[in-house]
Amino acid sequence: MTASDDIIIAAEDLTKVYKMDQQEVVALCGVTLTVKRNEFLAIMGPSGSGKSTLMNLLGCLDTPTQGTYELNGKLVSSMTEDELAHVRNREIGFVFQVFNLLSRASAFHNVELPLIYSGVKKSERESRAKRALEMVEMKARMRHKPTELSGGERQRVAIARALVNDPSLLLADEPTGNLDSRTGKEILSLFEKIHEGGNTIIIVTHDREVAGRAQRIITLRDGKIEKEERKGA
Repeated sequence: MTASDDIIIAAEDLTKVYKMDQQEVVALCGVTLTVKRNEFLAIMGPSGSGKSTLMNLLGCLDTPTQGTYELNGKLVSSMTEDELAHVRNREIGFVFQVFNLLSRASAFHNVELPLIYSGVKKSERESRAKRALEMVEMKARMRHKPTELSGGERQRVAIARALVNDPSLLLADEPTGNLDSRTGKEILSLFEKIHEGGNTIIIVTHDREVAGRAQRIITLRDGKIEKEERKGA
């Protein structure tokens, strides 16, 4: 494996400027970032620091005003809309503070949904959805609807859905924000277990305790990287 094979994210001079009411708002200003495979990274910072903007760029949900972003060695800015949709569905798993589950569908169907979009045949869909639910210890509750599950259980289902396509990258935005502290710790332990299984994880958070579970913490302020810390350093 060459050095470049070991890198999943290579972002250079990422800048994002929003035009609002004839004014320009600089949300991100020249961020350069490299993330290795199987790394567990936390992005921290106060409100307005650029955390969510950076996550949207890394998740291919938005495009930078300036700078380059390579995911798995491919330049994101040169991708077509179809290629970007493919990347968002297959390469990246998203976990949000709000669980974004279909309320009338079972946990199993919520997890299976990305595979339906991907055109995976029924027998394979079922085995992969069950395996993902097993990973997050929710197989016994897979026929329950979100309204019949606790907040922590709903987040576990959301994580299973994010993992079902075996993505290269798991992106989590304030994944414990809607949970009590005990349940939040359980979800963070689950992320650690997923990371130990070989997944690359980026968590965006304002919570120091959440960030402390990661191997590396990047702190943003005013759209720039203010500092970088490594666990044990």
